[in-house]
Amino acid sequence: MREFDYRRADDVSGAVALLDADPDARYLGGGTNLVDLMKNGVERPARLVDVRGLPLDRIEPADGGGLRIGATVTNSDLAAHPGIRGDYPALAQAVLAGASGQLRNMATVGGNLLQRTRCGYFTDVTKPCNKRAPGSGCPALEGEHHNHAILGASDHCVAVHPSDMGVALTAFDAVVAYETADGPGELPLADFYLPVGDTPHRETALPPGALITHITLPPAPVAARSRYRKVRERASYAFAIGSVAAALDIGGGVVRQSRLAFGAVASRPWRAHAAERVLNGAPATAEYFAAAADAELAAARPLPDNGYKVTLMRNLVVAVLSELAEETAR
Repeated sequence: MREFDYRRADDVSGAVALLDADPDARYLGGGTNLVDLMKNGVERPARLVDVRGLPLDRIEPADGGGLRIGATVTNSDLAAHPGIRGDYPALAQAVLAGASGQLRNMATVGGNLLQRTRCGYFTDVTKPCNKRAPGSGCPALEGEHHNHAILGASDHCVAVHPSDMGVALTAFDAVVAYETADGPGELPLADFYLPVGDTPHRETALPPGALITHITLPPAPVAARSRYRKVRERASYAFAIGSVAAALDIGGGVVRQSRLAFGAVASRPWRAHAAERVLNGAPATAEYFAAAADAELAAARPLPDNGYKVTLMRNLVVAVLSELAEETAR
């Protein structure tokens, strides 16, 4: 293993300064993704800046309503928080679907957003990969791609983002706050992940050296009636082959407001705006739920071995929205 320096940060400004002094450094939270990537040689940081001890481990009411979630809050604490379970249940469900209990006890909210793809070509340093080695190619296009992207991909990369938590946060318009050497900043999660284009190695819009400090969930009454459903190839701990975070506000049999986001279909959590436009103001019926899914999936460009995801996602959207509609009618 390559030798590296290890520093434990005492405060946010100190953490940022340590990383600013060494562009090859990385922040270390729970390490559930970074350490694995270091073991197989994908990540080779010269320095690890441990931020786990920073005072960023609280979930608090946000100014103006909603919740403010510290970046070092563990996934287990996030899923167990009464405010999350009551006001944003799809988020709690997504976190609980995301990993084993041991990993949830270690993994942090900030690290979850920054986890990298599990594409086998990315994690195997003996293979070319534009995300890991820009310009080397994307062998998944012709090789193994049954769990790769059907939306928003390019000829340069067809990998998918693995986060479950990020899908629910995307549906609820979360905002990511960060600190840099030049001061604080914010990014709506809708702008946080960059489109693949021809630069798949540039994954987020965070400035260099930025440390995520917290995520804000704005008030969203519709989120209280929400659900996260994940399809995977085995019932135990596994990454999704397709997932949906959905919320519905229904009155008089009509959808007054909807939130919908997809997971495991693109390089980032995918907000289904086209589907929401179909749903809002429409009857809360399976027919319109299917039409909403079709509107979003019309842009799908599947590869030879992952076209099944289009049908899977259509059926998943109809199932989840139908369950929410039935729950509302009780």
